[in-house]
Amino acid sequence: MINKQNGDDAYMIIYENITKKYDDVIIIDNLNLTINDGEFVVLIGPSGCGKTTTLKMINRLIKYNEGNIYIDDKNIKDVNAVELRRKIGYVIQQIGLFPNMTIEENISVVPKLLKWSKEKQIKRVKELLELVDLPYEENAKKYPNELSGGQQQRIGVLRALAAEPPIILMDEPFGALDPITRDSLQDELKTLQQKLHKTIIFVTHDMEEAVKLADKIVFMSDGKVLQAASPEEMLNKPAHPMISKFMGKLSYSRSGNDLTCEDVMKKKIFTVPETKKTLECIELMKQKELDTVIVVDANGKYKGIVTIEYIREYGKPGEMISKITKTDQPSVLINTNAKDAIDKLIELKCDYLVVLNRNKTVAGILTRTSITKALASVVWGEED
Repeated sequence: MINKQNGDDAYMIIYENITKKYDDVIIIDNLNLTINDGEFVVLIGPSGCGKTTTLKMINRLIKYNEGNIYIDDKNIKDVNAVELRRKIGYVIQQIGLFPNMTIEENISVVPKLLKWSKEKQIKRVKELLELVDLPYEENAKKYPNELSGGQQQRIGVLRALAAEPPIILMDEPFGALDPITRDSLQDELKTLQQKLHKTIIFVTHDMEEAVKLADKIVFMSDGKVLQAASPEEMLNKPAHPMISKFMGKLSYSRSGNDLTCEDVMKKKIFTVPETKKTLECIELMKQKELDTVIVVDANGKYKGIVTIEYIREYGKPGEMISKITKTDQPSVLINTNAKDAIDKLIELKCDYLVVLNRNKTVAGILTRTSITKALASVVWGEED
């Protein structure tokens, strides 16, 4: 066993010589990894690399063949599996809220098992709903089917936090969400983690998500760790060609001035046809948790945007949204130099620019978040 010495950083989780096999096939190959208290660690790598298996061994959903895992110096083999799991939050992509339970009851599942008083349960639910801007009075008695996908995923995260576990495991929790909702939930999760000082182990296949969220990225391949480093270090000095390839345009480049909007834009966007009626558009925006949508014609060509403010002020039930589409939202072409587009975004003080293909169909959007994700200040280097 690895013991903590006086003055050392506090360990939360230690993998020591872990090997996992299915028959003769090695899934995890002599893994050694330390995850510190309060650290946001992202496991990433190609499909089949062992990241989800590594995650699930922590709460003993998957058993390992050799080695040991310690949590706060306790070998998890010596801890009752049910007791262990009650102290570890777990969030997956298919969140699995209980449909016959209210939001309050869903969040309170583990506290109830731990025999918290009713008053303590209610207080905790109120605290958590407040953290994600879902007021208790309006939401506690609703059922999951009354919430949007993004709201349900928020409740799944709150359920994992409810009993105040020191560790949260998250297996691609935002993978099924649309890009704008996903981006918003990433921001909320990072804020929650910093406020609550939880240790989070998060599995993803998306390097942009890893860079945005992680204190430490653990890149895996064939059951081994190729590199465990901060996002900055991994971007600057990837330890293996596979990591460089996986990072693509995110990685450090002195030829960054050659990047185009295509390299740094968000490609997964939500568009609506201009023939949509006002109330239909409002319902779609509600489902997707959007305050703005991009409007296209029957051939997918860009027409403009519609905001919830415009709908509120000018929209009429039964009318097509083409009548209230704003056509002056700035746009750029897909092959526009990315630095020029970012300069334009800042100069015009826009939230985003619509990126168009040459045939005027919508390719994506360039946002201020895109600037961060592209690590613009590093990519461009110093000005001459």
